Amino acid sequence: MLNVLMLVTGVAALSLAAWCGWAAYRDQPTKDWHFIGMAVVSLLAVVQLVTGIVLLARGEKPEQGTTIFVSYLLGAFACVPAAGLMSLAERTRWGSVTVAAGAVVLAVLEVRLYDIWGG
Repeated sequence: MLNVLMLVTGVAALSLAAWCGWAAYRDQPTKDWHFIGMAVVSLLAVVQLVTGIVLLARGEKPEQGTTIFVSYLLGAFACVPAAGLMSLAERTRWGSVTVAAGAVVLAVLEVRLYDIWGG
């Protein structure tokens, strides 16, 4: 279950990155639709955070350690909302670039989470 959730979250993050990257290419700031996309990706990250904590509470252990796994889960949870807040401060194309970069970082964190869990 966690591996499927990691895959779905990573693909959604890359889709958001491409979408915001396209907006930046067209010299557009983040718009309401982008924030809806960020909310969807953030919701997936919340579900992943809760699922990871439940798996740890049930006694399952990641191969590379619980502390690093929880740290990456929290980072994945905070990545896109932080980029979204920063894009609100920069209402130019660079706000879109910021969200695209945050979404790419989330996708990389998903790969690392997969590796830490033992994939």
